[in-house]
Amino acid sequence: MFKLFKEDVEVVFEQDPAARSHFEVILTYSGVHAIWAHRIAHAFHKRKFFFLARAISQVSRFFTGIEIHPGAKIGRRFFIDHGMGVVIGETCEIGDNVTVYQGVTLGGTGKERGKRHPTIMDNALIATGAKVLGSITVGESSKIGAGSVVLRDVPPNSTVVGIPGRVVIQDGIRTQRDLNHSDLPDPVADRCRAMEWEIRQLQAEIEKLKEGKNPDGHKALQHANETERNL
Repeated sequence: MFKLFKEDVEVVFEQDPAARSHFEVILTYSGVHAIWAHRIAHAFHKRKFFFLARAISQVSRFFTGIEIHPGAKIGRRFFIDHGMGVVIGETCEIGDNVTVYQGVTLGGTGKERGKRHPTIMDNALIATGAKVLGSITVGESSKIGAGSVVLRDVPPNSTVVGIPGRVVIQDGIRTQRDLNHSDLPDPVADRCRAMEWEIRQLQAEIEKLKEGKNPDGHKALQHANETERNL
């Protein structure tokens, strides 16, 4: 247990350039406090002291703003950056070296029983405000972009963005743009821009037809007029 506590502190220095001293991390980092409280609560939960485990979880939630159900399984070197608003469900399973930012939800999609929360594999990163919902798996070394809503399995070594989440990079091959928190790919917006361009093209063709500047269009317009007169 103490070895895990030490690792939880060490990973902060690797992930957060603002960390200056062990004393500061131990006393002021709410993410570290939430993880420590969860490790204690989870130990009681495994021994079927459910009420005590839940009580520890709720006290931790009150002081840190991070809600982790005592039943959640969390691996080593788990890092929560800032952490306010993070919610981790009961049947969630998190591997080693996972990083989670503030506002992330690892939750369910309804009132189903059994495994109803995500499984996050090793070395994954889930950015600010992302929602990963249901009994799905986020593959090893994958990244979830800020504000994304993920409802399906994510392959390993992938980057997912958007609502609903879509894979934009897989195994180093870009399907759209790089994951940049200030310029995230937006498949919906890209499609809207393409449709807007097509509409403008159609409007230009219509204007040409009206002005008689398009030979083929002019013939088609003449044929339409003759047909109308014959009728």
